[in-house]
Amino acid sequence: MPKAFAFRGFTVEELEKLPMDEFVKLLPSRQRRSLLRGLPPRHKKLLENLRRAHRALKKGKKVTVRTHDRDMVILPEMVELTIAIHNGKEFIPIEVKPEMIGHYLGEYSPPCKKVSHGNPGIGATKSSAYVPLK
Repeated sequence: MPKAFAFRGFTVEELEKLPMDEFVKLLPSRQRRSLLRGLPPRHKKLLENLRRAHRALKKGKKVTVRTHDRDMVILPEMVELTIAIHNGKEFIPIEVKPEMIGHYLGEYSPPCKKVSHGNPGIGATKSSAYVPLK
C-alpha cells in the first residue's frame, strides 16, 4: 500500500483547512518571505481563476487555467488542478500533485530545451562536398 503524502507532518486535507498564516510558517524561507510580503494583484487574479476551476472540477468539468505567473507558490488548494504555465514560447499543462506544494509554478515549465544536434548533411564539411559518382 502506498504511503500517504504528508507535507511537514500534515496531510493535504489538513493543509487546506489551515489558516494561511499557519501554512506560511511551514514553508521554506524564500517562499515564506514571498507570501508574507503579500500577493500582488496578478496572483490574486490567478487564485480567483483557480478557485473557479476547482468549483468546475467538483461539478465534473475539466478546466485548464493558463498563466504567465511562474513565481506563484503552489498552495494546497491548487492540488488536482491543471495549470498551463507559460515558458516563454508556449503553455505547458501541469497537473498539480501534493508533492509540488511549496514549490514555484515556474519550476515545472522549463524555459530552455536541451539542444540535440543531428548528423551533418551534405556540404556541411569540405570532405562531404565531394560525392563520388558510381
